[in-house]
Amino acid sequence: MAVKAHETQINSDIRDAEVRVVGSNGEQLGIMSAREANDLADKAGLDLVKISPNAVPPVCKIMDYGKYLFDKAKKEKEQRKNQKIVALKEVQLSMTIEQHDIDIKAKNATKFLLAGDKVKVSIRMSGRQQAYSDRGIETENKFAESLQEIAVIEKPAKVEGRNIIMILAPKNAKK
Repeated sequence: MAVKAHETQINSDIRDAEVRVVGSNGEQLGIMSAREANDLADKAGLDLVKISPNAVPPVCKIMDYGKYLFDKAKKEKEQRKNQKIVALKEVQLSMTIEQHDIDIKAKNATKFLLAGDKVKVSIRMSGRQQAYSDRGIETENKFAESLQEIAVIEKPAKVEGRNIIMILAPKNAKK
């Protein structure tokens, strides 16, 4: 049976001349040949598992391999479950936006922020507007001010080519 690089070697797959053996209760059994270690594992009715292949000599532990795989899968599943994926939602403004429209855009951004997502606020400048980018930055800062209760500025308003971009993050991010 060919062993892949990422797979754990067990029992007869371990062909090292010498291995450091750890018992099923965590006690050090010393350095011995892989065959001797395999015999000890067989007597205990357990498997010999190479847990640290890069050590010199490699470290093997006598354990129940099926239980080891189950516990490992359970830990990975728990980590995935506790992971929070933060999305980046976008709100587009314009240089000549009126206050009422800012309020509506702020209401939408509030929904995103309360859901735990970050909000990218962008203004696309066209033609002569590029000469007055400071007005666009002012507009974005006014927008951020209207959301200061629930949002914090993660990346301040900055001109990037034809766009002015600012990123807001929720204030009390749930961890």
